[in-house]
Amino acid sequence: MKILHIVKTSTGAGWVYQQVRVLRSLGLEILVALPSDSGDMARKYREAGAQVVPLALDFPAKQPWRIPAVLQACRNLVETVQPDVIHTHHVGPTLIVRAALGKSSPIPRIFQVPGPLHLEHSFFARLDISSAGPPDHWIACCRWTEEKYRSLGVRPEHIFLSYPGTDLTAFSTVRTQSLRRELRLTTETPLVGMVCYMYSPKRFLGQTTGLKGHEDFIAAFRIAQRTLPDLRAVVIGGAWNGATRYEENLRKLGQRVCRDSMTFLGTRSDVPALYPDLDLAVVASHSENVGGAVEPLLSGVPVVSTNVGGLPDLVRPGRTGRLVSPRDTEALAEAIVSSMHNRAESLWLALEGQKLAKRLFNVETTAREVAEIYGRVCPMQLARRRAS
Repeated sequence: MKILHIVKTSTGAGWVYQQVRVLRSLGLEILVALPSDSGDMARKYREAGAQVVPLALDFPAKQPWRIPAVLQACRNLVETVQPDVIHTHHVGPTLIVRAALGKSSPIPRIFQVPGPLHLEHSFFARLDISSAGPPDHWIACCRWTEEKYRSLGVRPEHIFLSYPGTDLTAFSTVRTQSLRRELRLTTETPLVGMVCYMYSPKRFLGQTTGLKGHEDFIAAFRIAQRTLPDLRAVVIGGAWNGATRYEENLRKLGQRVCRDSMTFLGTRSDVPALYPDLDLAVVASHSENVGGAVEPLLSGVPVVSTNVGGLPDLVRPGRTGRLVSPRDTEALAEAIVSSMHNRAESLWLALEGQKLAKRLFNVETTAREVAEIYGRVCPMQLARRRAS
């Protein structure tokens, strides 16, 4: 079975690589269309045995005059490759594929929805549904997304649920103290962290603050310090997609509000080694799939998160973590304080969360789920593969 994966970025979407790696080990022929065939991600795909095709197929919203050329490039690629299934991972490439091939294309198409943001806005939700045809299927990466597509009228046999898997061996609960040494903190200093890229506000969606809730974290941390004056914070992750001015503004806000109690480390490649040094991880997102809750729980770190999107699938109150309403800085601060005051309970929640995360997000399992989905949307090719 030949699968064409279309990814809009050559520098991110690591979950796609993890999935492709396992799919290749199952014997599937995989081609990955990326904007560039150079760089670390392209190298990883090739090392996994996938063929990399350098082709940018994201929707050129800022250069609409390029749309006809992008559509033709997509048609040429599909004609050359002749895939059994086309698997897209972002909204833009999904719309391009549908527009290029039409609603009646005989090739099954799967959109693995990375997050619920576009479904939270009626125009883009309608665009997703109206552009689809009989060949189209969706893999929801959380229950919120699955239920949303059902409410939009998508037939149940065209919707699947599979969480974005990760390599469980990349995470450890062992505290190396490297982060604390870098921050010049003792082992006893209470440390709370926020780990995610900085996405600048999307004005066309009506956003006035960043998607990940950095502003909320900064405000909540300052409130929590009134009760825990020794509390320290670290923000790991820099600007995403050119949001350097937004990152600069966040750093200035953090310095103005929190002074030297909050440190910004920027983008790091050693995040799994840093996580265990945190006493608490905060996920303050306004819109999210499961996002930043997976990695801290796999590292045995307690989590406080907002009650949005797929986060409640993993962060379950009283069972695996603490949930608060988005944009509620007082509630977020209260949850931070409660977590730090009740260390034993927080660690127990983290241990239970780690068990759940290992069960839901093991890429060795989730990639096999995806392979089975291929078989359900393209049963003749699956039968031939099994016979061979």
